[in-house]
Amino acid sequence: QVQLVESGGGLVQAGGSLRLSCAASERTFSSYAVGWFRQAPGKEREFAATISRSGANTDYADSVKGRFTISRDNAKNTVYLQMNSLKPDDTAVYYCAARRGIVGRTTSAEYDYWGQGTQVTVSS
Repeated sequence: QVQLVESGGGLVQAGGSLRLSCAASERTFSSYAVGWFRQAPGKEREFAATISRSGANTDYADSVKGRFTISRDNAKNTVYLQMNSLKPDDTAVYYCAARRGIVGRTTSAEYDYWGQGTQVTVSS
């Protein structure tokens, strides 16, 4: 059982930056691909970014491409999401998720473990 804990959310003005962290309890975290998803009020959960278990491959939703960067430090069992040029539309609860596999996926159903989420609010 992998436990994931997100942190780093908060309130930021439009144009600002935040870095989210996803810390895993599992020492074999490098065996898992990881994704970041987000859910805004009244909307379905949507894919934001994913990273392969080695960190060599990443993928992003079009809505965040060029502004968000996903990375990982397997020695620290942590995945990061650097979010720059934030917009009010980025306001959501952000979740990290892990799946056992080489590469990540863009659909939430393909992930096995989820964190509790961290709130990101971007004011205009």
